[in-house]
Amino acid sequence: MEKQTNNTFRIFSAICIVLVVAGHADFHIFDLGGMFPYYSFHVMAFLFISGYFYKESSEENILFYIKRKFLRLMLPYFLWNLSYGLLASALHRVGFSIGDNPSLKALFLDPFLGGHQFGYHFASWFVPALFLIEVLNICMRKTLALLRLKKEWLILFASLIAGMLTVWFAIGGHVWGYYKFPGRILFMFPVYQLGILYKKKLERHDSLPNKYYFPVLFILQLAIVLNCGGLAYSAVWCTGFVNGPVIPYLTAITGIAFWLRISRILEPLSGRLKGLLFLSKSTYAVMMHHILGFMLLKAILYRLSPFFPSLHDFDRAAFLSDIGYIFLPNGSDAFKWVYLAAGIGFSLLMQHITDKIIRKVRKG
Repeated sequence: MEKQTNNTFRIFSAICIVLVVAGHADFHIFDLGGMFPYYSFHVMAFLFISGYFYKESSEENILFYIKRKFLRLMLPYFLWNLSYGLLASALHRVGFSIGDNPSLKALFLDPFLGGHQFGYHFASWFVPALFLIEVLNICMRKTLALLRLKKEWLILFASLIAGMLTVWFAIGGHVWGYYKFPGRILFMFPVYQLGILYKKKLERHDSLPNKYYFPVLFILQLAIVLNCGGLAYSAVWCTGFVNGPVIPYLTAITGIAFWLRISRILEPLSGRLKGLLFLSKSTYAVMMHHILGFMLLKAILYRLSPFFPSLHDFDRAAFLSDIGYIFLPNGSDAFKWVYLAAGIGFSLLMQHITDKIIRKVRKG
């Protein structure tokens, strides 16, 4: 059963990272006609997954846990952050204006405040945020255990109250500047707790047959879509909450519920879905590198633009200054498949190269 569950979550993780890349390419083919917008749940899905795999035994040695998480999450992040800072600085010399120049603030403080300091890896803002959430979680749980107050439903309820108050303050314009740093952590924290609660309490009850599960879910989601003024919000900047403090958490739950059930349906085919399973092991690399994959694709299009009529509208100024610029030959949305492939493909190549270097270092 554990192997099956892990394969389900590996497929789920792979699907979610595809949604992240598609979202950054403004490619909405996977949101089911606007029923499940990526930015209503995909960041939260990774928190849910991380919470699901939290082990209570980690509380026996908090310092070891924090050290392990730092080495796994933050050490490679800081190394890549330096690399992308040097890249941004070098590209400034040839006309690009994207990103800041390296500085102590950009290298070590900005990753926690915003994560967009160098542009070319802005999607990796999630890594420092996740690290802080995991540290906060284990410290909180150890404290509650000592006080004999560690009750899963109580933890979820308290964190939800804190998260919804954060949204309420954000709507009122009070979560700005440096306040966004604790704001995003408090906003995302409840979904990490939901992942833990699902593993401990809810998963064994998640057995409603698909013929009932999907109609109920779609009716609920359709009601949300029809009665709300847009479901997308920004977790990184803690903004865009046009529907109040409850809907962001509700859409996080419905989005996760839909794709997790799809992943469970696909699980028996995991032997044939080796590409998805490999992708699930490379989500860190994809989060870190897919924006650069987009940039390399755009660089190729820029170089080819003088020779092909369909590329003549390429906007050089936007390419040099706007990391989010997406050029589509002849305005065709179909070309977004190429962006999706470039972002994921380049990231997997970087993962392969990194793995080879690590193996050589360990042998040496």
